[in-house]
Amino acid sequence: MFIINQVRKLTAQRGFTLIELLVVIGILAILLSIVLIAINPARQFGQANDTKRRSAVTQVLNAVGAYAAENKGNLPTQITTTSAEIGWDGSAGANLCAVLVPDYIPALPTDPSLNIDDIAGPPCPTTYATGYFIVKDATTSRVTVSAPSTEVTTPDIEITR
Repeated sequence: MFIINQVRKLTAQRGFTLIELLVVIGILAILLSIVLIAINPARQFGQANDTKRRSAVTQVLNAVGAYAAENKGNLPTQITTTSAEIGWDGSAGANLCAVLVPDYIPALPTDPSLNIDDIAGPPCPTTYATGYFIVKDATTSRVTVSAPSTEVTTPDIEITR
């Protein structure tokens, strides 16, 4: 009779206790946090945006180089010895859209942090911003294009030719 009662108790208990469930949930939470730390999606997105910035800076510099090659080594007059954003607000900036687009570059790339489409033309917009800066060295006439809004890369992305 004792054995039959023990068998009935064992078959009557089904499922997990609250403590067993909490232990399993705790272990899963710890494993999930370890995986998230290892993957670090914010850093991955930051690296992807910095790669886009590096590509954009190179595209603009290549377009300026192609312009200079086709114009007997002369750079666009909009590129000065004072660093300026590639863009135009009606009175300031390096307004390169009409000079470079579409002959030397299909569209001026914009910084991912601006959340706007690349600047295409013609006709170019009356006001626009790219988030990238351009400057010409006064003595060597070398052109530097930079992306100051980097997320992971330190220092800022900057290419000179």
